[in-house]
Amino acid sequence: MFHRGGNRGMIGGPDIASVGSGTLVGFVLGLIGGGGSILAVPLLVYVVGVASPHVAIGTSAVAVALSAFANLLGHARAGNVRWPCALIFSAAGIAGAAAGSTLGKSFDGQKLMLLFGVLMIVIAVMMLVRKAGDGTAFRPLARETAPSLLPRLLGMGGLVGAMSGFFGIGGGFLIVPGLMGAARMPMILAIGSSLVAVTAFGITTAISYALSGLVDWRIAILFVAGGVAGGLGGTLLAKRLASHKSLLTRVFAAIVAIVGAYVVARGSAAVFG
Repeated sequence: MFHRGGNRGMIGGPDIASVGSGTLVGFVLGLIGGGGSILAVPLLVYVVGVASPHVAIGTSAVAVALSAFANLLGHARAGNVRWPCALIFSAAGIAGAAAGSTLGKSFDGQKLMLLFGVLMIVIAVMMLVRKAGDGTAFRPLARETAPSLLPRLLGMGGLVGAMSGFFGIGGGFLIVPGLMGAARMPMILAIGSSLVAVTAFGITTAISYALSGLVDWRIAILFVAGGVAGGLGGTLLAKRLASHKSLLTRVFAAIVAIVGAYVVARGSAAVFG
């Protein structure tokens, strides 16, 4: 089922736009561990031309989950994933994502996009004003750290998962600061570990939307094809910038803020005329 205008079943503008947008999303996922779906939904609506915001959300969930998994493999090989923390965070978030996606599907699409843009800007500002830790306070999840660390991981994971499901996003731009806050992880480990949750949340949301017929599978496949290529470049650059934590944070925040402002402008025009 296709939800685009023109060029149906043909290799043309929308398909090229899908591959190009996927490449950009994959690059961002590889670079910062998040922001992929934050960019995917606006790209699908405003660049590729998907008419329904809900179809864009469902399609992006499929594409970003698969792209995140591909990028996760690279970060795992580099030793940037702390599996116990990532798995606990993800498990709590899956339940939240399932509930959030059910609520999101019943919400007006244009209002959802407007709220989406506002959330992007808020997160970007939080990332810019928050003092990034140096990671020295990080302690792996173990028997002695579980009493204090486990509740933080479960609580933050559930909250981020619910927001991810509601907005139909992988949630990496929320998961990275969530892991840094809950587990005191250094940036590069939070980026690698976040991809476990991005994959899990994306799959959960994608299943929910697919069961409602709100996924354009052709676009999703093209998006993933571009995302794999872009992710390779992003992961390589992330390794080079690992020692420049403040720069990585500013790049992360700038991308989210710029796209967020655009989404708010377009969403406001659609909602308020």
